[in-house]
Amino acid sequence: MGKRHNDLFGRIATFDALRRAAQRALRSKRRKPGAATFAAGLERELVRLQRELVEDRYRPGRYVTLQLHDPKPRMVSAAPFRDRVLHHALMDVVGPIFEQGFIANSFANRIGKGTHRGIEMYERYRDRHAFVLRCDIFRFFPAIDHAILKRDFRRRIACAETRRLLDLIVDGSNPQEAVNLHFPGDDLFAPFERRRGLPIGNLTSHWFGNIDLDRLDHFVTERLGAPYVRYVDDFALFADNADQLDDWRDKIAAFLEGRRLRLHPRKTVILACDRPADFLGYTLLPDGKRRLPEASVRRHRNRLRGMADRIAAGALSPSDAAPRIASW
Repeated sequence: MGKRHNDLFGRIATFDALRRAAQRALRSKRRKPGAATFAAGLERELVRLQRELVEDRYRPGRYVTLQLHDPKPRMVSAAPFRDRVLHHALMDVVGPIFEQGFIANSFANRIGKGTHRGIEMYERYRDRHAFVLRCDIFRFFPAIDHAILKRDFRRRIACAETRRLLDLIVDGSNPQEAVNLHFPGDDLFAPFERRRGLPIGNLTSHWFGNIDLDRLDHFVTERLGAPYVRYVDDFALFADNADQLDDWRDKIAAFLEGRRLRLHPRKTVILACDRPADFLGYTLLPDGKRRLPEASVRRHRNRLRGMADRIAAGALSPSDAAPRIASW
């Protein structure tokens, strides 16, 4: 276990820390109703939020949910803007503590990492090995077990007030897609009695997902000694022997059961490295070329047309559209 950190709350619940967090949360969001209302009374809102934190009266607000079907059905949740300000302030302090323990080959939601770095590492391993084990976790965010995640918080955070804030955010998660799986030792009602699921869309959920799978990262790289790349719950192991990968798959499945997670039965496969492979939104070809899948190209074109229509109607400013277009 790494070093446990104390005396963190005083760095989170200060006016200056909350103001810096609000400035980050407001980037490209000032035209949104909740952000605009918060910004209009910024000092008053920050003082109120700080007082609630110091007096232990803060409670997360209610989420707004949106059902998306592009490219697959999923529920995205938006926390009230004041909660998002706190998420930034909290993770500014807590995030670097967990970041110190993350492995180098975890690429999601981390500064200096990202999809392109993850793809580069995948290609590097692919070019050196004959086979790849591609893994996906079944309904990852809806399946994250609250009690196990809170236990992981306590491995690094000794500050009681900060742990209480982390727990409040987890406990305040809105209901997610049901993932009623039984694991060894469960009775009939265990899947219905344990709280599970984190809202997709939260800054904190991105961090908590990495924290939840950090133990897996260390198990695969240190115990199994496998060449390994992970981006959220999509990960890959490489070997010159398919039997070795088959053995690793069984050991990973057993490890994940201890965290009440399960490998996706259809998306967990062993493939030859000399075949084209889809990874992180690209089709990776053995000759080193990359292609966007046809469905992704269609999706991006439709989004661009939609944004052009919204700009023409005055519902979206070109300055707000520019960062989204650049990321695509």
